[in-house]
Amino acid sequence: MSKTDEEILQVLKEIKTLLEPKPSPPPPPPPKGLWREFLDFISKYKVLGMAVAFILGLYLGALVKALVDDLIMPIITLILPNVEWEVLTVGPFRIGHFIGALITFILVAFVVFLIVKATKRLGIE
Repeated sequence: MSKTDEEILQVLKEIKTLLEPKPSPPPPPPPKGLWREFLDFISKYKVLGMAVAFILGLYLGALVKALVDDLIMPIITLILPNVEWEVLTVGPFRIGHFIGALITFILVAFVVFLIVKATKRLGIE
């Protein structure tokens, strides 16, 4: 073997050792005691943040539903006067009620879309 071949072989061995996976450090021991374990659970799974998001989500949903029911749906009623589409039935099927629920869903989804779009523009995630 020439000196160049030996140098190349040495460099390849160094690269090989660099690419070998390093053993990961052992995980920290679990906390001892029920209270500490509970506090670890709360912080690890961010339970408080999830609770706040859930509660705010409920009230935001109620706010959006009120906006649709109290402000947007009356506009639809003004556009379609004397049409009682909520009571339309075909046999035993309450088609009007379904149409009303569908319209409400589409409007709520659109309002939520607008809120998300506006908050992204403001830099709120």
